[in-house]
Amino acid sequence: MTRNPVIVDTNVVVAGLLTAQPASPVARILDGMLQAAFPFVVSPALLGEYHAVLVRPALRKLHGLSVQQIETILTELAQHAIVLEPVAGPPAPDPGDQLLWDLLAARTELRLVTGDKLLLKDASMRGRVVTPAEFFN
Repeated sequence: MTRNPVIVDTNVVVAGLLTAQPASPVARILDGMLQAAFPFVVSPALLGEYHAVLVRPALRKLHGLSVQQIETILTELAQHAIVLEPVAGPPAPDPGDQLLWDLLAARTELRLVTGDKLLLKDASMRGRVVTPAEFFN
């Protein structure tokens, strides 16, 4: 089965690192990204956001990884990713998530995997924005 590529929101990557449940959807998504089990898309800005969030001191206390370990993980992710330049998309429900909407606008077959309820409720992207659990359906 061939999957269309997905964009994985930062909250899913963070949750995948923090969960103690290896069978949880977020852990399976992060593991799948690291193993190139499915196609996924990043942009330089999204990789930067992954990094900026994962190195926050409060999060580092929770996941216990050094900055070097985080950078190693992100390098592995980038090696398996499809790197796209975003295009101007419609306004995102939250201006802080515009980079995700702009990536979605780059290709019509892309879907966004997120736990962000505001993004999941956006009617303009219905069917293109899914939860981590829905990703596996």
